[in-house]
Amino acid sequence: MKEAMQWLNEMHEKCYFEGKWLIKKESETDPRYGKYPWERTTEELLELGVVNLDKPPGPTSHEVVAWIKRMFNLDKAGHGGTLDPKVTGVLPVAFKEATKVIHYVMLSGKEYVMVIQFHDAFNEKDVIENLKYLVGEIYQRPPLRSSVKRQLRTKKVYYIHLIEFYPERRMVMVRVGSESGTYMRKIAHDLGLLMGIGAHMRELRRTRSGPFHEGYNLVTMQELSEAKFLWEEKKDDSLLRKYVMPCEYSVCHMQKVMVMDGAVDAIAHGAHVAAPGVAALTDGIRKGDVVAIFSLKGELVAIGEALMSSKEILEAEKGWVVKTKRVVMKRGVYPATWKKDKA
Repeated sequence: MKEAMQWLNEMHEKCYFEGKWLIKKESETDPRYGKYPWERTTEELLELGVVNLDKPPGPTSHEVVAWIKRMFNLDKAGHGGTLDPKVTGVLPVAFKEATKVIHYVMLSGKEYVMVIQFHDAFNEKDVIENLKYLVGEIYQRPPLRSSVKRQLRTKKVYYIHLIEFYPERRMVMVRVGSESGTYMRKIAHDLGLLMGIGAHMRELRRTRSGPFHEGYNLVTMQELSEAKFLWEEKKDDSLLRKYVMPCEYSVCHMQKVMVMDGAVDAIAHGAHVAAPGVAALTDGIRKGDVVAIFSLKGELVAIGEALMSSKEILEAEKGWVVKTKRVVMKRGVYPATWKKDKA
């Protein structure tokens, strides 16, 4: 349990998760069952791994995933949020069984660096003043070229920071943090309307998608290909093991519940998490939150919805505390010590 918590804490530092662990019941794990994520073989990583890919300009996100599938001979792979062909940057790619959790990366917050081209002269003060109106809850209608229905919707913009100012070229560079599904092209257009001079998005790069960001383990297609070559031809898997991360990193940004060995197989069969089966949890859980359910070895078992807050889970002696929504772990990895018990 302590080894897993230490490993998860190291992961938390890399994805900037600030939650702290609360111990409900000190527990030991049986070494005969399951496996610590960092002890998985390279072959196992390719079954349950994720890559923080630096998407190049040109291909679509689907084309990039198709290349990776062919590169590693995968029957299944998926990405964590579409990027337009011209857009570069962070594109999380999940291998095989890890695709079960990539949906939750798609729904998480995003960050972009955008170059905005104005259609007339302007000053820095006007830009800073008008950017304030685009932070918070804003209304957006998808662009004409969008693949989704063009209906008015609300999206949250967490922040917009001015990075660079190019008055002679009538351009600015901004960093935008927003809810998933926010159209950067519309933000550039709306800024131009607010300033009364018109504007459009010139360049865009995604710098973060959920826990994946530019500052940790970002890898190009070329680097990934070279790592695979070294593994297959030189029997050196060090680079590949660096680039292909355990799927657990995909949920690094989520609140977490750690369950005892005896509860794991029941959850793997779809059972909800009962209070007596909880060993530890993070301190920021609110009722209704999406939470990641871990074994004592730090393996991702499932994704669920919290039915209680952290404080309530810590104090509960019985009852369901997390509703299981998506099972990740295969059945039979841990012994079936459960029957049709009530919570």
